[in-house]
Amino acid sequence: MMKSAHTATIFITLILISLLVSKSTGNARSEIIQQRCDDQLEADPSIFVQNFIRIMEIAGTQIRSSHNSTASVGVEPNKNIGLAQCYADLSQQDCILCYAQIRTVFPTCFPRSGGRIYLDGCFMRIQNYSFYDEYTGPNDTTICGNATRKSNVFRESTRRAVVNAVTGALRNNDYFGREEMLASGSNDSVYVMAECWKTLSPSSCRACLENASASIAKCLPWSEGRVLNTGCFVRYSDTDFLNPLPASSSSSNKDNGRIIAIVVSVVSSVVVLTVALMIILYIKRRSYIMKRRRGSYDAEKMAKILNDSSLNFKYSTVEKATGYWDESNKLGQGGFGTVYKGVLPDGREIAVKRLYLNNKFRAADFYNEVNMISRVEHKNLVRLLGCSCSGPESILIYEYLPNMSLDLFVFDKIKGRELSWEKRFEIIIGIAEGLVYLHENTHNRIIHRDIKASNILLDLRLRPKIADFGLARSFQGDKSHISTAIAGTLGYMAPEYLAHGQLTEKADVYSFGVLILEVVTGMENNRSKTTEYTDSLPSTAWKHFKQGTVEEIFDPNLMMHTYPNNDFQKDAIKVVHVGLLCTQEAQSLRPSMSRALKMLAKDDEPLPAPSNPPFVDEKTMELNNITHRLLNNGDDDDSSSVATVSHSHFYPR
Repeated sequence: MMKSAHTATIFITLILISLLVSKSTGNARSEIIQQRCDDQLEADPSIFVQNFIRIMEIAGTQIRSSHNSTASVGVEPNKNIGLAQCYADLSQQDCILCYAQIRTVFPTCFPRSGGRIYLDGCFMRIQNYSFYDEYTGPNDTTICGNATRKSNVFRESTRRAVVNAVTGALRNNDYFGREEMLASGSNDSVYVMAECWKTLSPSSCRACLENASASIAKCLPWSEGRVLNTGCFVRYSDTDFLNPLPASSSSSNKDNGRIIAIVVSVVSSVVVLTVALMIILYIKRRSYIMKRRRGSYDAEKMAKILNDSSLNFKYSTVEKATGYWDESNKLGQGGFGTVYKGVLPDGREIAVKRLYLNNKFRAADFYNEVNMISRVEHKNLVRLLGCSCSGPESILIYEYLPNMSLDLFVFDKIKGRELSWEKRFEIIIGIAEGLVYLHENTHNRIIHRDIKASNILLDLRLRPKIADFGLARSFQGDKSHISTAIAGTLGYMAPEYLAHGQLTEKADVYSFGVLILEVVTGMENNRSKTTEYTDSLPSTAWKHFKQGTVEEIFDPNLMMHTYPNNDFQKDAIKVVHVGLLCTQEAQSLRPSMSRALKMLAKDDEPLPAPSNPPFVDEKTMELNNITHRLLNNGDDDDSSSVATVSHSHFYPR
């Protein structure tokens, strides 16, 4: 609890600093161009906040004498990496001002595990992994100003100016290039800037700028364009945005005054909130100590049970099976560790989940997963073969499933062709049967809490198995719900759980509804909220369902298979119908998993009309409720759980 109060107070500090300071700067080059916060929520917010503050301190010191900063803070698995850089045409004072602004914006990403922010004059990125030589990625963005269409003369001038600026950047040691092409007597002048982050290698910088050059050409003939790549920035405009010379001394004095004003505001707010923190820590110290003692006892007890059980593997055996953690055997990586393929001495292939357990959050998830999955057995649940907790990391050993996870098929245009409608329907039914078993056929009801495509593994015949029970919770049948700290994946969490932490089986039903909509459409719910498509996948499906145009959102790969009399369309529409019933806003209206399974499996099962899915402003609710929960829910039985979103590949977390 002391850690929760500490995290909450620092979180409020960060937000108040943002509010205090954001009004203190008015420099044109500190305009926010784009802010991208990661989907993943930080597993240990307290450590992350400490790392974040340290990165900001290091960057603040380095920026005073240089235009860029790099920082690595913490130790694995709680390491955070930071990069800050001002564009080379900024004076040193303008650079300091731009950084002062960007450090007030970044706290609004909390409690996300990182993000990147582009201002008009500087850039900053923080992640929980090393990204210094990354130059492209899925979040690369092209922004075209569409106010004015320009002439062919401007178009050709822009192309030449971009080439010249990029060439200059590649020739200069500071990776910066600029170009001005002035057209006398017309409005066809063009101004271009190109710059790589200084952490890139020359070859990566070249690749990034070449990619950006091709992307920015698509903005023509519009009067302005920007490319915000992972490793570089390119901009052109018909307006002169380039800074000519450093500011005058009088301007510098004025800027220094503004910087001092910012620092005073920040320091004052931190002092006030530090006093508040001390009060909170004093009030809640007793409950925190008791909870910590109880948790330590439970962990020690579980560790002893595991060491004495048949599930226990020697660490040396597992290490040898994976080729001593050879990179070629790496299947994927997530927020909780890395998954490797291994071969035991008897020839059995295994999947080894290598976890880093130096804090109570992840240790609790490890013991929870072992305790949970070792007691259940079903054809649609991944089988736990054993574990090891005697080495430097804790290990989970699962059966190896060669086809990896469902998301690699459903969301891939090429591999998605392997999934005919019959196969997709079998996968949906298998997942439903696995959830029915968890909810109704175990001694205590088990709620998975993280049903999503990457947590559904596929065997050789593409039969589904539900995996990753680290966040699962069980509770006895006489309880209507349990109150718990929020954990799961944004986009798949039921609204009542996201807002209030009230957990029932209907949370899994909601996640299942989102998942089967993804299987039918081939669209990922978490990727549908872009500037072009602002609706969630359930909302999109709901609109088409009302209009009678559901077939328009079917995965195009389904049309590649021939089906007699288009029977698959009727079945697919029924699956969408059931998906909408499962994602209804009111949990009382959602069917149980056994009822949903019956609706899917039986042709004559009547289907009620669905009501509209929820509209949830997840970012707002996340910020408001995490603050409230950390400060006020001191008696939460599950306070060690932290909302977490994984971005694993091939195998879950």
